[in-house]
Amino acid sequence: MLARTEQPLPLKGFEHINRYWDQHHGCWAAKLLPGEFYVTTEPDELICTTLGSCVSACIRDPQAGVAGMNHFMLPVSSQENPSWMNMATRFGSAAMEYLINEMLKQGASRGNMEVKLVGGGRIIHSMYDVGRRNIDFVLEYARLEGLRVLASDLGDIYPRKVVFHPDSGAMRVKRLRSLHNDTVIQREQHYVAELETQPVAGDVELF
Repeated sequence: MLARTEQPLPLKGFEHINRYWDQHHGCWAAKLLPGEFYVTTEPDELICTTLGSCVSACIRDPQAGVAGMNHFMLPVSSQENPSWMNMATRFGSAAMEYLINEMLKQGASRGNMEVKLVGGGRIIHSMYDVGRRNIDFVLEYARLEGLRVLASDLGDIYPRKVVFHPDSGAMRVKRLRSLHNDTVIQREQHYVAELETQPVAGDVELF
């Protein structure tokens, strides 16, 4: 049996994710950056992130003991581009489907999946409401795919710190009403710039 402070091995493919010992909760935690996702079968391992305009889906199958979270934003087009919506839909779908597919590989069942959604704050007032677009997308995706959304904390104007507990399915959210720096905004602006220059990978199919 692992000692309490010994870091459990991540699932294959998630070695690059930043993981640290969370003193407050007394367990290991995986911290996501924009564009990342993480899946775990460790009941005592947390998944956390900080969101601005981005959205995270926290998903678990309590029967299989598999849980995961993503952190994504739709691409933003600064020009009138008739193919933009198709690109945005494909990107958002990939963000969701990579997470769900990895959970299925670990033994999860779509019928048992519990979904909680968070994020989509309007934190950049000079920009059109990309948070709203992210919210509309993820809600429509969940509806079309028949996913059970048990809870959500979406919209408003605040960044959020999110901690997801795979064992209980609890999604704890702290709204950051005052930021001491603009790290969240800078991180998301950098992420937007990356999305503008990197084409979406090939289609992803659920199995």
